[in-house]
Amino acid sequence: MKIAVGYELIYQLPQATPMILALHVHESRVPDLLTPDVLSTDPVVPLGFYRDSFRNWCTRLVAPAGRFTITGGATVADAGLPDPVVLGAIQHEVQDLPDEVLIYLLGSRYCETDELSPIAWHLFGHTPPGWARVQAVCDFVHTHIKFDYQQARPTRTALQTYQEGVGVCRDYAQLAAAFCRCLNIPARYCTGYLSDVGVAVPVIPMDFSGWFEAYLGGEWRMFDPRNNRPRIGRVLMATGRDATDVAITNTFGPNVLEKFTVWTYEVF
Repeated sequence: MKIAVGYELIYQLPQATPMILALHVHESRVPDLLTPDVLSTDPVVPLGFYRDSFRNWCTRLVAPAGRFTITGGATVADAGLPDPVVLGAIQHEVQDLPDEVLIYLLGSRYCETDELSPIAWHLFGHTPPGWARVQAVCDFVHTHIKFDYQQARPTRTALQTYQEGVGVCRDYAQLAAAFCRCLNIPARYCTGYLSDVGVAVPVIPMDFSGWFEAYLGGEWRMFDPRNNRPRIGRVLMATGRDATDVAITNTFGPNVLEKFTVWTYEVF
């Protein structure tokens, strides 16, 4: 199947403002691009590109004062299959993990593993290690949190999510990832597009989606505690320790986000 993805962001800026953007399709999906993944601005400004420490493809620019629009998108080839479920994926002993995944065992800005560790072991210490344990985490988070856009808060941490029992997809993902790290399972936060193929028409506007990946059986495995069921048409954009590392925009100055539109749909 073919999936069209894209976005439009419109800012009002009182002064020239540097920005860093993480809006491109992840390198793992580049071979699936059927059309170029192009970012453009109005007015046109010079763009710089670099890979961050998590290998996310980032754009840097200086937006002029006034109304500033960022648009982009691409068409992506997709197998059209639900997210894979690998029940036999094992949990590795910490001493056997690859060096590059060890950072995803540690606490981070929004994932307070030190404070959540006793809770995690109380809730999930009895579960079988491996896929079953991560799924138990997802099942708990899915039912523990009430999804509510009206109560979204960009500074909410995993511990606060656990205590408040409310949030949006990023809160589900960060709490589940934090629990996994507490249980010695490397977990990284993911952001990207999630299509509505195979599900009822949503009652909320389309947005970028947050989920996480756990390192099991020698690979990064996808889990989505917000939806907690395999979905079709997921397109990864960026990965990191938590939402700090995958922010779609970092804006270094006063600004007002006037309009925010995201789309993803099947192309026939």
